Amino acid sequence: MIKVEDLHKSFEDLEVLKGVNTVFEKGKTNLIIGQSGSGKTVFLKCLLGLFIPDKGTILYNGKAYQNFSKNEKRELSKQMGMVFQGGALFDSMTVEENVVFPLKMFTEMTKGEMKNRVEEVLDRVNLIDTNDKFPSEISGGMQKRVSIARAIVNKPNFLFCDEPNSGLDPRTASVIDNLIQEITHENDITTVINTHDMNSVFEIGENIVYLENGLKAWEGNKDTIYKTDNQKLTDFVYASNLFQKVRISQREGL
Repeated sequence: MIKVEDLHKSFEDLEVLKGVNTVFEKGKTNLIIGQSGSGKTVFLKCLLGLFIPDKGTILYNGKAYQNFSKNEKRELSKQMGMVFQGGALFDSMTVEENVVFPLKMFTEMTKGEMKNRVEEVLDRVNLIDTNDKFPSEISGGMQKRVSIARAIVNKPNFLFCDEPNSGLDPRTASVIDNLIQEITHENDITTVINTHDMNSVFEIGENIVYLENGLKAWEGNKDTIYKTDNQKLTDFVYASNLFQKVRISQREGL
């Protein structure tokens, strides 16, 4: 679980986060949504420890980050998996080399143990017999699955995803969404997803935080978002055809 209390972050005279309070629950897919400039990327980077907040507290499983020692911060980083927007795979490395990379960095596993763990996670993301392929030799959807495999190879307690469906067709995006949710449930991970994809919101949004001008303007889930009386949130998601269909079906009792 990650608890955020009164989080503030500014860059020179620009205040980006203005006192965010929320809880990202363990074993659930927690989504951060909001328009461009709402602060969601800065928020995610604060959660990752890439930005230090000016004020406020982030607690990981009940302990405040500012109270962590250097060793504890290093251990926390080992417990974090990250799925980057563009995949961020190493082009010069094979699929297997990409996935094993965190194990070489953060563990003292033997080569045999690493090999077994890589095979395990590649099997979990349905990538069989791709070990020796390079990223350029596989599809965009497969590259995202490699990125997920790499993110979970260390069995993280926290999984962060930045626009994981970026550049994918709707069907492939749905596969990625469901894979992330399944892995979250299976491993009881605290998963936080930064997304603008409304299909993701309605498919896997078990907890949704809507940021507006650096503040949490709404919080709920995929079953309650269509009932919101927040007009800006309605306007934000109404551009999605799926959202329109949901509202129509709910209104007509379908």
